[in-house]
Amino acid sequence: MSAAADPRLSINQATIKYADLATALRVTAEAGVQGIGLWREPVNEVGLDIAARMLADSGLRFTTHCRGGFFTLPDGPERRAALDDNRRAIEETATLAAAGAEGSTAVLVLVAGGLPEGSRDLIGARERVRDAIGELSADAAAAGVTLAIEPLHPMFGSDRCVVSTLGQAIDIAADFDPAVVGAAVDTFHIWWDPQVLEQIARAGREGRIATYQVCDWKTPLPADVLLSRHYPGDGVIDFASLTRAVVATGYARDIEVEIFNADVWAQDPAEVVRRTAESFAAAVSPHLG
Repeated sequence: MSAAADPRLSINQATIKYADLATALRVTAEAGVQGIGLWREPVNEVGLDIAARMLADSGLRFTTHCRGGFFTLPDGPERRAALDDNRRAIEETATLAAAGAEGSTAVLVLVAGGLPEGSRDLIGARERVRDAIGELSADAAAAGVTLAIEPLHPMFGSDRCVVSTLGQAIDIAADFDPAVVGAAVDTFHIWWDPQVLEQIARAGREGRIATYQVCDWKTPLPADVLLSRHYPGDGVIDFASLTRAVVATGYARDIEVEIFNADVWAQDPAEVVRRTAESFAAAVSPHLG
């Protein structure tokens, strides 16, 4: 096992998307990385109980579960089904966090959802996100799970996430206990925001930083902008200022690298994890204090 990886690095499973759960756990541990963030689909492929045993056997910390959310539909059967699915995701998060190594965190990342078909009511959609989190907050509190609202870059506002800034995420979270509802600080989505450093400091003061995720932004963007994430250091994001701002809040948890990139996904997952650890060490580790 390599000893080179930063002890705070966690591999978000999306970075090695085509690796099944067993492979993802193995290559992460073999690279000397101590944490992993899981996605619901690979977990559900093997079943929650088996996934929890596999995670426990790996010796890895569990850092987040991806993902819940998609709350913007108006009231009706589809919205109720989405809320029920989020309740299952909360249960999964609690189970996996309990199975992970010491220092695991029960954090469920939430992507709010885009505008319903035919709608232009952005404000109303955001209010439905707040309402949905209100419905789920008691379930999360009972399970010991933190719901992490993830703001996405505005280019995803219509189809994926009507919460576009860290400030908007914190505004929604402010209605709830910080242990129950926080925010995901993801460099890809927030680097452009002129208020980002101020909002990171605010999130820290309010105890709202549930997870810190990193990857880079590089242009030109591909036709599918969802797949435009890069290894830290390969693009234009200033990891020094963002990471120092997060560290200054007292955030001391693991830091996930989450990459959506077709070229990265096509590579051998062990090589991707190695390259991820290398890029993290160069671009992020020097700013962790």
